[in-house]
Amino acid sequence: MRGSRRLLNIPPPIIRPIQCLFCIRFLLVSLLTLSWNPRSRAWAFTLQMGLLKVGVPQTWDKSKKNLNYVREAGVRQFISTYNRVKDLKGDELVWGDEIEYGIFVLDHENKRVRISLRAKEIMDKLNQNEQVHIHESEGCNWVPEYGAWMVEATPSRPYTGYSTDLLRVERNMRLRRKRILSVLKPDEIAPTVAVFPLLGAMGDDGSVPAVPVGGPVTESDYIGDGIINPHPRFGTLSANIRKRRGEKVNIRVPLFHDVNTPEYKDLPFTPVANCCGEEKMLLWRFGKGDLSREKYGDGFVIVGCSNSAKEFDDHGDPVTLKKWLVNVECQGCKGLFYRSAPGVIVADADWPRNGDIVVGSKIPDVPGWIRLQNGYYLPMYSDEVQITFLHQVAPETHSKNEQSQALGSATPQFRPSVGNVDTIPDLKDALETAVKTSLCPQEAQMFNVRPAIHMDAMAFGMGCCCLQITFQAQDVDESRFIYDQLAVMAPIMMALTASTPVLKGRLADTDCRWGIISESVDDRTPAERGRKGGPGPDLLIAGKGQRRLYKSRYDSISTYIYQGASCEENHMNNRILNMYNDIPVPIDEEKYHQLREAGIDPALSQHIAHIFVRDPLVIFDGAVEEVDDETQTEHFESIQSTNWQTVRWKPPPPRSGPNDPHIGWRTEFRSMEIQLTDFENAAFTTFITLLTRVILTFDLNLYIPLSRVDANMQRAHGRNAAAKGKFFFRRHLAPLEEGDEGFEEEYASMFSRAANGKMP
Repeated sequence: MRGSRRLLNIPPPIIRPIQCLFCIRFLLVSLLTLSWNPRSRAWAFTLQMGLLKVGVPQTWDKSKKNLNYVREAGVRQFISTYNRVKDLKGDELVWGDEIEYGIFVLDHENKRVRISLRAKEIMDKLNQNEQVHIHESEGCNWVPEYGAWMVEATPSRPYTGYSTDLLRVERNMRLRRKRILSVLKPDEIAPTVAVFPLLGAMGDDGSVPAVPVGGPVTESDYIGDGIINPHPRFGTLSANIRKRRGEKVNIRVPLFHDVNTPEYKDLPFTPVANCCGEEKMLLWRFGKGDLSREKYGDGFVIVGCSNSAKEFDDHGDPVTLKKWLVNVECQGCKGLFYRSAPGVIVADADWPRNGDIVVGSKIPDVPGWIRLQNGYYLPMYSDEVQITFLHQVAPETHSKNEQSQALGSATPQFRPSVGNVDTIPDLKDALETAVKTSLCPQEAQMFNVRPAIHMDAMAFGMGCCCLQITFQAQDVDESRFIYDQLAVMAPIMMALTASTPVLKGRLADTDCRWGIISESVDDRTPAERGRKGGPGPDLLIAGKGQRRLYKSRYDSISTYIYQGASCEENHMNNRILNMYNDIPVPIDEEKYHQLREAGIDPALSQHIAHIFVRDPLVIFDGAVEEVDDETQTEHFESIQSTNWQTVRWKPPPPRSGPNDPHIGWRTEFRSMEIQLTDFENAAFTTFITLLTRVILTFDLNLYIPLSRVDANMQRAHGRNAAAKGKFFFRRHLAPLEEGDEGFEEEYASMFSRAANGKMP
């Protein structure tokens, strides 16, 4: 796949296939002694996270008239940017981290802790001080965050590819902490904690200065609008999410069951340790709680258990794509050609043969066609509806054909030129050998009603602090490949760094912040969430507010984006994505075809068309049609920056002048929780950085189906998941070209054993 490509100037090692994730630690030790040389221009790289500008934001009612223009202009801007920089190659590794601090006031007399709303004042003072010390080699950059008590900090100079820069990480984090402490008042502190544990539990007395609960922005019953950062973007985000959704956001996190927890007294007995039993984990299925709310109100939530790898919706039904057996019953027919659009044939060398299993979904507006997860299309039957091409089979089905057997695997990742494929089993035999038993009834009945910690505003989610890392890749392919690989690691690293056990003054039955933020910015209409009886179509918003969206704007990724090797290298295009992209990916079909017509490959077109099923949440006066689509990316970023996924893929921003710094293709890793000490934050930052180098240097393959990644995200939220949880992972990490897909129907759930010092 990536064969000869190496980021480090070392000879390719002779290694045996890696058997498990934690064998990587042996590789990391060897890398610590190596150096690799960045180019001189690396210093110019700056970290740009999110989109923050000064202006007058439009109200939701006014901005609705401009939503469609911004979505269309955003795609045009991406196409222009992509065509301008798609051939950019040779960038060296530069990278950086983001740490967020919460500022609290200690009231020693009354034994209380409150949030301090001086973040802007503190940030301005810090940036002023940085200018005084700008000549120093190490510095800090301070930027605003959502909460008026929060400040975000990054290194002023990025880290490079030298191994000595790994030692800079903790030093710079210590420098940031020292500098923020230097501008605090005597009664203020700025710890690196994931959340202020009493947020929303103290009424009007929860901040300094005090602010009343409620307000027109959030309409919250627990917090006041005054705790939101005064920058106009943040308040507008909060209000527009609520208005687009049609109601306040609704966050309900399972409440921990202790001996004297009053909410459990009137409920049937539930074991204190785990209602699911010792061998299973309780799962909070965040973003899917509408049914439990309708039945039980805001004070309860339905939870599940980790019996199954499936992702479940409110009714317990698997949310996954359908699998189809390719079997074209006509003389001399061996399979189907891909279609770039219904009726448009693509002579791709990797077209699916008879006996293959493809993954896709029916197109609602075009009967007789399915859209595959690699972005292509296939017909279900002939034009005369006399010959059936695709036959639906069970979710657990794998391909059974000559070429897959030649690869030594039931499910090939790619199709090289091997052997004779003339012998195709007949449909009856193929179905008999392929179809397997679906979910057993016991796994479908795994729900429990639990008391919940209820929250109702964006501040409960975006008020959480975290640790994020951004890497510059050497080219677009590398950035996409790392995006895919880190997406698999995201839930595992979130479990390892879990640090959010207390919410609104109560102990939660979860340990992570992700689901809280996901529900706090969930702007989907009832129809988009799969509920009936909501408002009718709204012609001004994306999909008329009726397109089914399976996830919040803040969630795990829904599609891998690495295209694979070129057609000259084993014909791997599209096959990799079609195997592992097994969850629904709602897209804007019109945008998808526009991207394809502009020459963007199917995988990337699907990714962009997927993020553009969302509406822009903040539009500024004087920045709509006035934005130049050829030289600016403001409209693209307005949607890109509000799709908060576990990993974010970032194209190079435009340069407004010859003296602007060069910034290449970047990938941002976003799932990790903040830690109490600089040592811990530096350790996790360094680990992820080295992990990316190991993956690239040794061509490792971490791909698993995205349904398993989503299952891991749910499991990662569980209490003590790092020590007691089981996670889906590959049995080996050998490069893709070795043939064995590495997972079949069983996954190595060795993570908890490795975390406890036991290797399988």
